[in-house]
Amino acid sequence: MDDYVIASQLKNTLEKTDFPELGKKYEGKVRDNYTQNDKRFIIVTDRISAFDRVLGTIPFKGQVLNQLAYYWFNHTRDVVKNHMEDLPDQNVMVVRECQPLPVEIVVRGYITGVTKTSAWYNYSNGVRNLCGNKLPEGLKKDQKFDKPIITPTTKGDHTKGEHDKNISPDEIVKQGLVSREFMDKMIEVSFRLFELGQKTVAKQGLILVDTKYEFGLIDGELVLMDEIHTPDSSRFWFADTYQELFDKGEEQRKLDKEYVRVWLAKQGFTGDGEVPALTDEVRAEAAKRYIRAYEIITGEKFNVDNKPVIERIAENLKSKGYLGS
Repeated sequence: MDDYVIASQLKNTLEKTDFPELGKKYEGKVRDNYTQNDKRFIIVTDRISAFDRVLGTIPFKGQVLNQLAYYWFNHTRDVVKNHMEDLPDQNVMVVRECQPLPVEIVVRGYITGVTKTSAWYNYSNGVRNLCGNKLPEGLKKDQKFDKPIITPTTKGDHTKGEHDKNISPDEIVKQGLVSREFMDKMIEVSFRLFELGQKTVAKQGLILVDTKYEFGLIDGELVLMDEIHTPDSSRFWFADTYQELFDKGEEQRKLDKEYVRVWLAKQGFTGDGEVPALTDEVRAEAAKRYIRAYEIITGEKFNVDNKPVIERIAENLKSKGYLGS
């Protein structure tokens, strides 16, 4: 996408919403949720978070995340059911209300990352048993695991300053967070989703490095929820330069928000203290990466609407009958 288009939209971002007619509101780090009976309206804003902190906004980010989630939900129905029902707007998804399970399932194909829950951060600080996975000595940053591993995390309440924490599957069951039956099912499904994701993006010249999945229950049945294989929930590297950069010990070429995490880390911020303000240059570059990720993964051109995002959402929700005229 033309740099001018992105620069012109730096002020046209969706930071917050206010649609009380949609139901009871819950504001997450990135998504505004409205619950009404058995439906939930998820409005994906342009807010960006890293290290469990909200940092500001990135143009078109919400649209990219929502449309990618729509793409992947449709492509993974044969693996597991999901909660998606409708897509009335580029930034809005209507889903069935479900009972969320209180852990995230993280699948890692490579050892990397700069956050405190990441595999490389823990390994470089001496951890050799990560969530029940025994890691050998001598691993290098960005090295591929012999086979993918599961490293679940708890869901910290960011409104209370809580961070996500690594936890083993056995500890999850022991603490009564999830039953053994559903824990085993989530692990099985997560490995299958990850394998499908890796094979799909490999055709587009990408590596799905790691990702997170969130699950819930609808009528006692396990369903996939929230998002899947987006630049917020996953790391993507370019496959053609992986080995060369790994051999040199250089940073991989990325298509995800790791770019923002690395920039923040260079400013000395890894989750604690005051959040550095994102520069317009960083915001524009992040937007380009989000859009590029969408276009490479889906093979489709990203459509831009210059209308103020909040106005477009209101118009589309009204046209679909979700809001009164």
